[in-house]
Amino acid sequence: MKKHIPNTITCCNLISGCIATGCAFYGQYQWAVLMIVVGAVFDFFDGMTARALGVSSPIGKELDSLADVVTFGVAPSTIVFYLFHEVHYPELLAPLKSFIPYTAFIMAAFSALRLAKFNLDERQTMGFIGLPTPANALFWGSLVLGQHAFLVSLKFNAVFLFLFMLLFCMLLVCEVPMLALKFKDLSWEKNKVKFIFLLGSLPCFLLSTSCFAAIIVWYVALSIITDVRARRK
Repeated sequence: MKKHIPNTITCCNLISGCIATGCAFYGQYQWAVLMIVVGAVFDFFDGMTARALGVSSPIGKELDSLADVVTFGVAPSTIVFYLFHEVHYPELLAPLKSFIPYTAFIMAAFSALRLAKFNLDERQTMGFIGLPTPANALFWGSLVLGQHAFLVSLKFNAVFLFLFMLLFCMLLVCEVPMLALKFKDLSWEKNKVKFIFLLGSLPCFLLSTSCFAAIIVWYVALSIITDVRARRK
């Protein structure tokens, strides 16, 4: 019986992603983001439970990736899909207004590619190469919830949204090492970058209406800076 517990938790992640996608199709951003967060909680505990019970399996690994594609790939893409229906369109793009929203699902494809690479890349045991899909999903959810008024104003438009989406698609599959908050000990010397990230995240919680989006931007920026400095050495 216990061997089915981790897969059941993974399926709860998948169901959460399906509900998030359904909510996003109706523009219910708050519920969509909430279910993505719920899915992330299930995603955190499925692997931990499998290791604790000693029942890790190849099918569990594959099922986890399939669930993540939905919760952290399709669901945030659907949020962007609905947002494309709300944003301002320049006059030149007005005839394409019915078609451009479907470009949002490019991000779902890149999320799937990111997850496939993660399963095969042995370099990602203690860190990440490219932006993790849960971070990408939380970024878009937090951004839309906190900055919705700006995103649908005349100061923003579909071109910016499309380019911004492509940027995050590239971040998902880029060859930039990204920070993983895994601690072997609490020494400053070995965990300096992680502590800097955590300290820098505090103002985001206090000052930003899109705190998770701000934290993800800080996370990406710090990871890139750390990588550039490491390459120079």
